[in-house]
Amino acid sequence: METNLQDYSHKRYNILTGEWVLVSPHRAKRPWQGQNEKIVSDLRPTYDPDCYLCSGNKRINGEQNPKYEDVYVFTNDFSALQKDSPDFSIHDGLLIAESEKGICRVVCFSPDHSMSLADMKSEDIAKVVELWKREYVELGAMKDINYVQIFENKGAVMGCSNPHPHGQIWSQSTLPNEVSKKDKQQKKYFDEHQKSLLETYLKQELELDERIIYQNDDFVVLTPFWAIWPFETMIVPKTHQKNIGEMNQNESLAFADAISKITKAYDKLFECSFPYSSGIHQSPTNEDSNGHWHWHMSFYPPLLRSATVKKFMVGYEMFGSPQRDITAEQAVNRLQELI
Repeated sequence: METNLQDYSHKRYNILTGEWVLVSPHRAKRPWQGQNEKIVSDLRPTYDPDCYLCSGNKRINGEQNPKYEDVYVFTNDFSALQKDSPDFSIHDGLLIAESEKGICRVVCFSPDHSMSLADMKSEDIAKVVELWKREYVELGAMKDINYVQIFENKGAVMGCSNPHPHGQIWSQSTLPNEVSKKDKQQKKYFDEHQKSLLETYLKQELELDERIIYQNDDFVVLTPFWAIWPFETMIVPKTHQKNIGEMNQNESLAFADAISKITKAYDKLFECSFPYSSGIHQSPTNEDSNGHWHWHMSFYPPLLRSATVKKFMVGYEMFGSPQRDITAEQAVNRLQELI
C-alpha cells in the first residue's frame, strides 16, 4: 500500500458504516506518561466455589447451574431487555421514547473456570459456535425478536464482571444503531451491484494480501482497512452467507479454527490474557429477505503498546471521530508473526 498511508495523517472510509476514521501513524512514537493498567496475572482455578457461572454452583438469584460438561446457556438473571415490556411510545415535541422488548442470555463457553477461548481446543470452540447457531435460530423465530446480537467482553478492562469464560446474547425487537448502519450500507451496495459488499471487499483484500492475518478453506481473518482499535480484526466467511445459521458443520469447525487462531495470537502479542470485545453482526430476523447481508465477527481489543497501555476513546474520538495511531498494516504484520 502507498507509503503515504504509513507516514502521514489521513482518514479511511468504513464501507460498512459509512463513517470515517482518522489515522495518525506519526503519533505512535509519542512518549507515554498516562495511565498504566494493572496486569491480572493470577492463575485461576479450574473451579471456583464462589463463581456464579461455574458448573453446579448456585447463581445470585438462587437458581442452581446444572453439572454442565461443555457449553451452557441460560437466561440472564439481570437482563438489560425485558420480554414482558408493555407496548408504548412517547412523542412529546422533541421528547421521544419507544418501548423495546427482548431476551438476554448468558453463554458459558466451558465448565473450566481458568479457560478462555484462546485456551480452548478448536473442537470445543465449535460446540460454542453450534450453540450460537441454535440460539440465533430459536430466538430469531420468536415474536417481537427482530435482531440477535452475540458478543463477548473479555477481561476486567472491558468491564467483564466475572472471569469465567462466557459471552452473551441480546435479542430485541428493533435493530441497534451499529447494525442499522451496516444494514443500510450493505443494502445500498447490493441494490446497485447485485452482490455482497463484503464478498467484493474480501476479493480485493485477498488479491492485495496486505491485511490478511490468517485464512482456511472457509474463512479469512483480517484487519479491516478502516479499523479503529489498535489490533482490531474481523473474521469473514469466504462465501456469501447472511447469518451463522447458514453454516454447515464443516464451516462451523473452520469458523472455530479461525477464532482459535486469532485469540491465541492475541494472547501472545503482549504475553497476557488479551482483553477485547467481540461480536457477530448478521442478518436481522425480521420478515425481510435480507439477501444483502454478509455476516462477520469483529474483535475490538483496547491494548495499544503493551499489556498495561490501552487506547482511550476520549476527547476527539468523543466529539469528532474515531482516531488510531498504528496503521492497520502495521498491526497485521505483528499479528501474522504470532500465528
